[in-house]
Amino acid sequence: MKTLSLTLAGLTGTAALVLAMGAANAATDADGDGMLTFAEVSASHPEITEETFTALDTNTDGMLDADEVAAATEAGVLPAEG
Repeated sequence: MKTLSLTLAGLTGTAALVLAMGAANAATDADGDGMLTFAEVSASHPEITEETFTALDTNTDGMLDADEVAAATEAGVLPAEG
C-alpha cells in the first residue's frame, strides 16, 4: 500500500507538471520526478541562464516545481509549448 501511495503521489506531481508546462514541454523532465533541475531546463531551453533559473526557483530547493513552472510560463520566461 505504501508503494502504491508513493507511486500515485509521483504520478500526481508529474501530471501537475504536464498541466503547468504543457505536454510538449513535459519531456523536459528527463527523470520523470515531476521537478525540473537546471540541467533539465537548460538541455531543452538553452536560453535559460542559471541566474534566471535561480530567480524562478522561489522556494530555493534547486528545482522547479509545478507552481514555479506555471509562474515562469505565465511570465513568458518558459514557453507554454515545446
